[in-house]
Amino acid sequence: MDKTTYLNHYYFVSVLSFLMIFLPANASFSLDNFINKTTYSSIPKWSVDVVKLLISLVYVYAAIAKINSDWLYHAEPLKTWLIGKSDYYFIGYFFSKNWVHYAFSWFGLIYDLIIPFLLLYHRTRLFAFSLVVLFHVMTKILFPIGMFPYIMIFSAIIFFSPNFHEKVMHKISLIIQKASKSLSFYRYVIKKYVVINKYDVKFLKPKLFVLVLFFLFQIVFPFRYLMYPGELLWHEQGYRFSWRVMLVEKTGFASFKIVNSKNKKEFFVFDNHEEYLTPLQIKQMSFQPDFILEYAHFLGDVFVDKFDGNIEVYCDSRVALNQRLSQPLINDTINLLDQKMSFKNKKWILPLNDEIKGF
Repeated sequence: MDKTTYLNHYYFVSVLSFLMIFLPANASFSLDNFINKTTYSSIPKWSVDVVKLLISLVYVYAAIAKINSDWLYHAEPLKTWLIGKSDYYFIGYFFSKNWVHYAFSWFGLIYDLIIPFLLLYHRTRLFAFSLVVLFHVMTKILFPIGMFPYIMIFSAIIFFSPNFHEKVMHKISLIIQKASKSLSFYRYVIKKYVVINKYDVKFLKPKLFVLVLFFLFQIVFPFRYLMYPGELLWHEQGYRFSWRVMLVEKTGFASFKIVNSKNKKEFFVFDNHEEYLTPLQIKQMSFQPDFILEYAHFLGDVFVDKFDGNIEVYCDSRVALNQRLSQPLINDTINLLDQKMSFKNKKWILPLNDEIKGF
């Protein structure tokens, strides 16, 4: 809803919540059962597997996105971020070392690529979950990425066996029993209600069409960036909703020229964005092209009356990507009020004067 604060885990929570509309998540330990006094002896295996598939897609696609020259050959943007943590007590010394930057980068790619498969295999599951906890606790300490580490740690529990979940729920039910003996549902939650049977085709059929469309979208949509020429990390067309985690460090500055199209009188908006935007919005707007376009149209609406409707808006934006020297991002000769938001290639974005090889 607000691209200023967009993070991958907001999207993950949203799509997982949508997916769970079609899953029997209320089949056992739930308020539904408490209210309706209904018990289920099992839940269908597919309902657990589709959650595993979604989590696996997040990890694998995050790994694919890291296969690029900036991440592998230059350790960017991790190098920039880790150097900024060099004042940490004791461990900060290592964050200034070049080999640490590359170790973090390569480990991050390998981790994302193999962790779902290690979680799926029962003999490596406990080791994999230990890696999940270690990896995400470290990212939580080092980087301001909100709830994402906690979400991925708890989501990984879905890979454990039904017996593991049965034991956990049994202990929870005992706690509830002691806390409030007036609750009647504790009597059946200690039973084997988490047993996962073979695929229940009859139960699956009504939802199969929706699930197929859902996963087809999740598999294909992240690759929409291939429709656009140029460097994705620069123009960001197809960047969001594609599980591209922690790949970009951008800084920018944007100024706007307001022009009267009749008498050619003009003035600049470059140091008073605070009147219209929050500090975080200003930061994000300075290097996100679609945000720049939206802001340009907003300025057009603000000043249109003062120019009697004869208004043009131009932008001069300079952006530095992953420690490169800053370059112009927006063609400052194009009136942004003539440009509309769409899935078409945005020709008013200037190309990156460099090449980032890979995905």
